[in-house]
Amino acid sequence: MPPTQLGRVQLLIMQVLWDKGRATAREITDTINASEPIAHSTVQTLLRGLEQKGAISHRAEGRTFVFVPLIAEDKFRTSVTRDLLDRVFGGNAGSLVAHLLKHEKVSREEVAEIRKLIDRQAKK
Repeated sequence: MPPTQLGRVQLLIMQVLWDKGRATAREITDTINASEPIAHSTVQTLLRGLEQKGAISHRAEGRTFVFVPLIAEDKFRTSVTRDLLDRVFGGNAGSLVAHLLKHEKVSREEVAEIRKLIDRQAKK
């Protein structure tokens, strides 16, 4: 099962890897630095933690490590959502959706998409 407990910056690293498919620590650092400052040494430390969690792996290409994700983004999202649903909402998906609609800014387009999904599910 994919690890569900990732810190904010670990998740940023995973998003870089999901987007690129593979990347060096320097490429990851540079990509994250485009939106917020982060030290290269911090990225290296977090990469080791992600490897220990089984979320990523690396292979050596010369003197450089190239990192790849071991879990797919959709599998991670499913795992994290299931964990949130179970721990916070007692497994009740309706409560999660109601909470989001009541407490988050949801655009008209998003509401329309949610309605379509609900209608599709109701027809099953």
